[in-house]
Amino acid sequence: MRLAHVALWTTDLDAAAAFWRGHFGAEVGELYESRNRPGFRSRFARLPDGGGIELMAGPWVEAAPPAERTGWDHIAISLGSEAAVDALAGRCADQGCLLSGPRRTGDGFYEAVIAAPDGIRVEITS
Repeated sequence: MRLAHVALWTTDLDAAAAFWRGHFGAEVGELYESRNRPGFRSRFARLPDGGGIELMAGPWVEAAPPAERTGWDHIAISLGSEAAVDALAGRCADQGCLLSGPRRTGDGFYEAVIAAPDGIRVEITS
């Protein structure tokens, strides 16, 4: 058994696609526009390891408040090395989307936290 994909609502489908393509080398598929649900649009972002993220948008989607709440909190992506975490964290710091710099956590992970469009948190780990 494996996780097929996760889905994220976004208010800016193009920015979300560019984020996953630019920072993680995702292959972003063509735009899908639903005939059954007017206004629903999506694109799949396939990560190099085969994992997928469905990016979804619609005129009814509102930016979420930054408060913690029930539901999924973040996604964690392993980059394979501490050097890769440091490099991506550095690029994200320059772009203003680094939330928490590289560190070793109490449970032994080497990670940083970055913000995807709409403020969605992404942990990048070694």
